[in-house]
Order: sequence, then structure tokens, then C-alpha cells
Amino acid sequence: MDWDKLRIFHAVADAGSLTHAGDKLNLSQSAVSRQIRALEESLNATLFHRHARGLILTEQGELLFDATSAMSKRLDAASARIRDSEEEVFGQLRVTTTFGFGTLWLAPRLPHLYEKYPDLKVDLMLEERVLDLPMREADVAIRMKEPSQADLIRKRLMTVRMQLYASRQYIDAHGEPMGIEDMTNHRLICQNPTAAQVGASAVLVQHLMTHNPQSLLTVNNYFGVLQGVLHNLGIGVLPDYVTEDFPDLVRVMPDIESADVPVYLAYPEELRHSRRISAFRDFVQDEIIAHRRHLKEMGKI
Repeated sequence: MDWDKLRIFHAVADAGSLTHAGDKLNLSQSAVSRQIRALEESLNATLFHRHARGLILTEQGELLFDATSAMSKRLDAASARIRDSEEEVFGQLRVTTTFGFGTLWLAPRLPHLYEKYPDLKVDLMLEERVLDLPMREADVAIRMKEPSQADLIRKRLMTVRMQLYASRQYIDAHGEPMGIEDMTNHRLICQNPTAAQVGASAVLVQHLMTHNPQSLLTVNNYFGVLQGVLHNLGIGVLPDYVTEDFPDLVRVMPDIESADVPVYLAYPEELRHSRRISAFRDFVQDEIIAHRRHLKEMGKI
């Protein structure tokens, strides 16, 4: 197949319009139309249903668009590697991680990354869904479990545990629970059991629920749980990495915590030599070392 025709087809399918695709490609509408007709003739297939309001892909067109989309992502990866020089770190870096880790640990530390690499453009994608790194839905991921996707370079960064925290003001007003049986006198704040979360956290919450908390507040992410704790609503299940940035939190019932949750950094094999990936990986590792050092100075580890 003619690569130029495929490029034009992809632009038309993406825009849903010959005119808009032509504007993007700096081609006239008639030139774009001729290329699409020629491609359809070479394939002996109709790729678009033509309507007054635009173009809609046929079943055959959708198959071809899936292929050109994959090609486009692979070309983007190749372009990224070519643009990365040996001396500079610049361009876009798409980072995906969970909402809790991204908002509570990673985002507050990004100023250190920008200080060192001011030309870097970070696109931080916070969601529980595991994005497809080999298909370039993101460049690098930080996840609370070892990635299972093939063709990934993965590195274990640290271990996290879910623990119980309350604000000093809450404890002054309601007292500090000495054992899990005291949960009957306190409100529990935790992730909603139906929300996507690591198994160790779900197991801990289920254990706490069997002791009949006086009241319950559930949220679908740890940022919301933290806000509930900071506003004196009860005792929250939170990851231990929040303790450095929120020193007013008080850990309660320290003998109760989740099993270890491993944290992994992963990126596609094809980005092994990317300067942006290397810069981000080194930044995260340095921040983890500084985080541990600070916790040790505070006597928390």
C-alpha cells in the first residue's frame, strides 16, 4: 500500500472530514478526495460512508484505521527517540500512575524535575486503569503492582503499606483508639470497596469493617480519604507515603496495617535509550532516596 495514501486516510478518518483533513495536511479537498478514492480502488473496498454531516468509517475502514493508528504510535515512538539528543532532555513525556500516588506523592515533587529540565513537558495521566504502554497510551508508568504487559522494562521502586491515620484535632476531640475493637466508637474513612485499588488495601478495609465502625465515609481515591482525615471526620486508611508531606497526621493503632504493596516503574523496551525516560527514572529514584532519608530523620522508619 502507498504510505502517503495511508497517511491521508488516517488524517481523514481522524478528522471525520475531507476539508478538515486537507487543512491539517495543507492539501485541497479535491486532492484529499482523489487520494481516498485511489486507496479504495487499490483495496477494492469502501472505507467511508459519506453523509452530509461528514464521513463515517465502514467496517473495512475501521480495520484500516486500527492499523494506521498503531503505525502512527510506533512512528511517534521512533520520532521521540530520534529527537532525544545525548545532551538535552526536552519534549513531551506522558506519565501515568494512580490518582492517589500522582496527587499525594508525585505531583508535589515535580518542581524538582522542572528545575533540572525546564524544557520537559510532562503530561500526567492519573487513573486506576492500566494504560497500554507498548501501544504508547503513555510513555512511562508507576504502578502499585508489577506490570504484566510484555516488552516492558520494569524496576521496583519501593514498598508501600496502608495504615491508619487521624488528625490531632480529631484525636483531641474523640480520643485515640487503643485497639481495633475501639473502631465501634469512630468513623472509618476508606476507599469504596467497589473502587479499583490494590488487594492489600481491600483486605485491610474488609478486616476493619468486621469490627463495626460507628460510621463510615467511603471515597473512590486516597486524595478524598486524606481530605476527610484532615478535616477531622474520622480515622482513615492511607498509604504510608503521605506522612512526610502531612506532618499533622497521627498514626493510630500502629500494629494494624496492610501487607506490603510493591511500587514499580515501567516503560516500553523501545524507549530504553530515551533521555526523557532516563531523566524521569533518575528523578523518581532520587526523590525516593530523599523521602526515606527524611522519614528516618523524623524517626518514622
